[in-house]
Amino acid sequence: MVTDANVQPEVDTQEDDSLGKFLSDSGKISESDVQRIRHFAREKGLSFGEAAVSLHLVERADVDRALALQSDHSPVAEGRGDMSPELVAVHSPDTPKVEALRTLRVQLMLGSLAPTANTLAIVSPSSGDGRSYLAANLAIVFSQLGERTLLVDAHLQNPRLHEMFGVQIAPGLSSGLVGRSSGVLKTVSIPQLSNLWLVPAGAQPPNADDLLARNTLIKVCSVLKSQYDVVLFDTPPGEGSTGADWIAHRCGKALVVVRQDNSNFAATKSFLARIKSRAEVVGCVLNKC
Repeated sequence: MVTDANVQPEVDTQEDDSLGKFLSDSGKISESDVQRIRHFAREKGLSFGEAAVSLHLVERADVDRALALQSDHSPVAEGRGDMSPELVAVHSPDTPKVEALRTLRVQLMLGSLAPTANTLAIVSPSSGDGRSYLAANLAIVFSQLGERTLLVDAHLQNPRLHEMFGVQIAPGLSSGLVGRSSGVLKTVSIPQLSNLWLVPAGAQPPNADDLLARNTLIKVCSVLKSQYDVVLFDTPPGEGSTGADWIAHRCGKALVVVRQDNSNFAATKSFLARIKSRAEVVGCVLNKC
């Protein structure tokens, strides 16, 4: 047996590269920090996480959380079939579709969402554009990063999120916007996904657009932004409804979803101009599914 006191411990470079990308994507460290940590880790024979902590660039808790999240991409309890296959961020976490969602998450975190401006309306010009699909899966990838995430189903006419997550539709947003409970919302925690809560649409009201136009929604948005790190609103389609306009206006920011071979160009152009007059449009997502 040959021993060498100068031999450095073997480091799993693939795991370290993954951890570096994860911490960088989440905004904990910069790309230049990643290179600095890698150099220090090689020099000292440390893992990437240990080197990052030693350099005081992250806290031990940040590394522990990142490692836990990386090893738990699919946190649905085995045998539970109540979550829709549409929730690809749960059922198929290692696919290009979900990687695209994570990229969108990073772009939003670094460019648009902030602690004081963390409410976002997910809007689209027409039915079938994939707005609810995007809202649900984007909420999941935010929660997987450890962000306290709230998903609100504001498509009061034809809600879908309660079915996707396998929860009751009521009570929900509609009951929180009327009566003596005005402004108070009952949230539903998603047991299979830590850090994710849902506000279902609630009982279908006869005057959905009028309900969303009430000033109560201002109070709701104000309260929610102080209680959660990220608040995402699923909205009605732009065609035949002003609900998306009101929600985008109250949130202050909107992400537009269009679908290949489904969204009409002229209608999309008109809708985009309309939303831009209500809120800051932070981006546009082309859904090819």
